Amino acid sequence: MKKYKLRKFTAFPLQMVLIVPFVLQIFGAVSLVGYLSFKNGRKEVQELVNKLMDRTNDMVEQHLNSYLAIPHKINQINADAIAMGLLDVRDRKTLGKHFWKLMQVYDLTYIGTGLTTGEGAGAARYDGKTVTIDDWGAKLPNNAKNYATDDQGNRTRVNSTYDYNNFHESWYTEPIKAGKPIWSRIYIWNSNQESYITASTGRPIYDAQNRLLGMVGSDIHLLKLSEFLRRLDVSRSGQVFIMERNGMLIANSSTEQPFTIVNQKIQRLQATDSPDPAVKEIAKQIQQRVHGLESITAPRKLELKLRGERHFVYVTPWHDQYGLDWLVVVSLPEKAFMANINANKQTTISLCLGALGTATIIGYLTSIWITRPILRIKLASQAIASGKLDQTVDHSNIQELNILAQSFNYMAGQLNELFTAIEASNTELEDRVEERTIELKTTLSELQRTQAQVIQSEKMSSLGQLVAGVAHEINNPVNFIHGNITHLHEYTQDLLRMIHLYQERHPDDDPEINALAEEIDLEFLTDDLQKMLSSMKMGTDRIRSIVLSLRNFSRMDEAEFKAVNIHEGIESTLLILQHRLKNQPELPAIEVIRDYGNLPLVECYPGQLNQVFMNILVNAIDALDEVNLKHTHEEKKANPSQITIRTSANDHQWVEIAIADNGTGIPEPLKNRIFDPFFTTKPIGKGTGMGMAISYQIITEKHGGKLECFSKLGTGTELIIQIPIKQNGH
Repeated sequence: MKKYKLRKFTAFPLQMVLIVPFVLQIFGAVSLVGYLSFKNGRKEVQELVNKLMDRTNDMVEQHLNSYLAIPHKINQINADAIAMGLLDVRDRKTLGKHFWKLMQVYDLTYIGTGLTTGEGAGAARYDGKTVTIDDWGAKLPNNAKNYATDDQGNRTRVNSTYDYNNFHESWYTEPIKAGKPIWSRIYIWNSNQESYITASTGRPIYDAQNRLLGMVGSDIHLLKLSEFLRRLDVSRSGQVFIMERNGMLIANSSTEQPFTIVNQKIQRLQATDSPDPAVKEIAKQIQQRVHGLESITAPRKLELKLRGERHFVYVTPWHDQYGLDWLVVVSLPEKAFMANINANKQTTISLCLGALGTATIIGYLTSIWITRPILRIKLASQAIASGKLDQTVDHSNIQELNILAQSFNYMAGQLNELFTAIEASNTELEDRVEERTIELKTTLSELQRTQAQVIQSEKMSSLGQLVAGVAHEINNPVNFIHGNITHLHEYTQDLLRMIHLYQERHPDDDPEINALAEEIDLEFLTDDLQKMLSSMKMGTDRIRSIVLSLRNFSRMDEAEFKAVNIHEGIESTLLILQHRLKNQPELPAIEVIRDYGNLPLVECYPGQLNQVFMNILVNAIDALDEVNLKHTHEEKKANPSQITIRTSANDHQWVEIAIADNGTGIPEPLKNRIFDPFFTTKPIGKGTGMGMAISYQIITEKHGGKLECFSKLGTGTELIIQIPIKQNGH
């Protein structure tokens, strides 16, 4: 019979099968609405651009018409007053005061007159704030003075004296030459008070007989135009600037000034050289598109690309009857208009997405209503598979699923009864095993602790016996040598006296004796022999001292309290560890600093107390060696390893022994565990973890004292031992 193999398909959740088609339909509708919203927004941009740019151009044109008309009106007023004889151009003092009063009313840079005689007067606002008076005569040099004034326009003092010839100034010569009111060319005024760019107006003046007297003029500060442009709403996101037909920049709305300063003097700029990158790029692209600024005779609307962004640019000519011919440029980035449109588009899309979310939630709730009974059976089956057998499924409003739920509940009940019986048997067995395991763990722990203590005690006892045996074996021959050195010294002195006496009595009798004395260098031998005897005596004294210390340390098996010198026990322990304290390859010597107090004899188990000193000092040496292995030679030299031992007596009842190192210290969590049995931070084979536990037991239980640890990361560790001087009952 032919076998058929079932094909395996990927399974999808039932809720996904129900809800996905519905969500896809809603998503399509939302996408269509968003696309239509974007298309309508792009159409609105052009209408908004036209309105905003037209309004901005109107505002700039109105301001130019009104602001630039002021100096011509003032010139006309002054010319009429002179023609009617109301102002005497020969009375320069009155004329300067008149101009001063006009400057209080109008925000101008200069108002003045130049006469055909070479004389003249004027009022100026050189620093932009204070109004002063200029007065000059016809005869050079030092013909001109600038006066400070009071609040009535009266001259108070001379600020400066200088040479001035109005026949050489364009503000005078150009109106005289034209014979009518005109704008002279824009020029730069550089002075000690302030430098600025100004535009000057001029008008010829005549007397009552129509004879030419000279001219009157007024200047405006062109930076005032930049201040106005910066106040326009469009300047927050776009650019507005004014330039001459030759491309020279007059004013701009940018924070950058429309000029540059070279050697502390102002120089005008071409718009294409503006320090503002937007103004510079717009001016360049305008000149490329129109092929010369002179060709712009009517407003032009352009669309330019700046740094990848679309900009709308309007170029509008502006001129007046007195000869000005400027170009006003307004530029706005497309994103400034698209912000609100994008916001509206986002709002529309958000509303659509909200509708999509609502529809999705409704579809989801519907799918839950359909799939919930099936999910309950699924979860109950998974719970039974994980061991939770007390599972039942609620009845469903769907008939087919209700039958399935009843069958499932019957099956779950049968399984629950069967596994309950099995679980009861397992629980009883596990309880017995757990009790037995706890007993075994406790017994094993006690056995390990006892074994470690026995091993540690045997090790120290063996060490004591070994040290005592070695000390005994060394002591006998050393005492023999030390005792005979004294007699050897006496015998040597007697022989030397005999030789000296012989040399005195028979100085040159025997040539052979003299040759032998010279061969053996008798004089050197005599001196060196005495030094050798002294060195040998010092060496035997040192050996006897070492043997005494070894015998003191070896009192490990003494089982009774004895009154001993604590310092001797410390010194004997240091002697045993001397090889660890000396300089070694890759490990520098450890300096031991002794700060011993005046201690009485202390009743203690001397061997056990020496064992405590040994454990603490070994730990300190290990900590310092670990630090030195990680440090460079320079770091070791800068921070030498030190162990400080300090002793003192308190209240004639206690003695305190403090042993401190300057290692890295112990972290706080580990510091609280150092007296626990079997706790160690050393590698396997380097320590059992019983040294400090046994030391704690010896101090607290055997001697009724205290053993405390004080440590701080980065500064080192200090262990303080406190034991009573006399034990209770002794």
